[in-house]
Amino acid sequence: MNATNGHDREDRATTFASSSAMQDGQAVVQVPTERVKEIVAALEVPFDPSQIEWRVMNTTKNQQPARGQVVPYADQRAYTDRLNALFTPAGWTRKYKIHTSANFERSKDQRIAAKVLVTCELTIFGLGSHSATGEEWADDDNACTSAEAQAFKRACACLGLGRYLYYFTGTWVDLDDRKRPKTVPQLAGWTTPAGWLEGLRPHSAKGNGSNGRGQNNRNDASGHACGILREIEQMEPRVGKRMYRGLLKAVARVWNPKDIRNSAIQQKVLAHLKAAERGLRRTEAARDKAGLAAFAAVLGSLRLSSLDQVDNLKTLQAIVVALEAEARRGK
Repeated sequence: MNATNGHDREDRATTFASSSAMQDGQAVVQVPTERVKEIVAALEVPFDPSQIEWRVMNTTKNQQPARGQVVPYADQRAYTDRLNALFTPAGWTRKYKIHTSANFERSKDQRIAAKVLVTCELTIFGLGSHSATGEEWADDDNACTSAEAQAFKRACACLGLGRYLYYFTGTWVDLDDRKRPKTVPQLAGWTTPAGWLEGLRPHSAKGNGSNGRGQNNRNDASGHACGILREIEQMEPRVGKRMYRGLLKAVARVWNPKDIRNSAIQQKVLAHLKAAERGLRRTEAARDKAGLAAFAAVLGSLRLSSLDQVDNLKTLQAIVVALEAEARRGK
C-alpha cells in the first residue's frame, strides 16, 4: 500500500500506541515534541486521489448547458482510515452531542424548519482534543448522519487532517440532466500525497487549489485562515444572531462560517460584520440623543419592533441616518 497516504504506517501506529498508559481509566500518552511534529505532518498529507469525490455547490440558472461549481471532498471513512493507520483504533476517540435549533426560514422554498446541530469532540491521545459543529435541516431524512460527518471532518481539520481541502474555492464544469458533473477537474500535484511530500504547496489561500504550486508556508496560511474564522465567530454576540446570520447568508451564502473556504470571502464577511458592529454602536448613541419615542417611530416606519430584527447593513444604515437626523432636530 501507499505509505504517503498513511496506509502502511503500522510500525508508527504501534510505537504510538505502545507509549500509552492507563490513568483513572483514561489513556495517557507521553509523546516527545519532535514526535508530535512528525504526527501532525503525517496528518496534513493529502488523501489519495482515489478517495476524492466532487460535490456541486452552486449551479447556473436558465443556461444551457447547465453548469455547476464543484469542490473536492473525502468521505469520513477516509478520515477514520487515516486515524486508524496512524494511531490504531485505540489511539483516538470521538464523541457527539446532538441539539435541535430554533426554526429558520429556508431560502429556497420559504418553508420554516428546524436544524439539527451536532458537536463532535475528537481526541487523539498525546496530541489533544478539538471540537467542531455540523448542521443540517431537520426535515432531511439523513440530517443527523450528515451533520455528524460534517462536524467530525471539521474537527479533524483542526488537527491538520483534510485541512488542505479548504484551499479549494470551486471550479465550474458542465452538468448532466441529473445535475451531476460530466467531468471533474484534474488535481494538481500539491494535492497528491507524492507531490505534498516533495514540498509542493498551494500558491495562496485565495486560489482554487486546482493548479497552485507555490511554496508558501502552509502553517502560516492555515493559521491566518483559522484566525479570521475565529474573529467571525466572535462577532455573533456583538452584532446579534439575526444580523450575524443575515450577513453570512448575504455575503457568503452559508449558515456557518466554517463553510467559507475562500479567504477573500472570509475577509469580506468579517468586514461586513465589523461595519454592522459600528452601525449598532452609532444607533445606540443616536437613540440616547433622540429619545426612545423617536427610536420607536423610526423602527415603526421600517415595520420593525426591535433592533434585533435587523439582518442587513442597508436597513441598519437607514435607522442610523434617521435617528441621527432626529437627534439633530432635537437639539
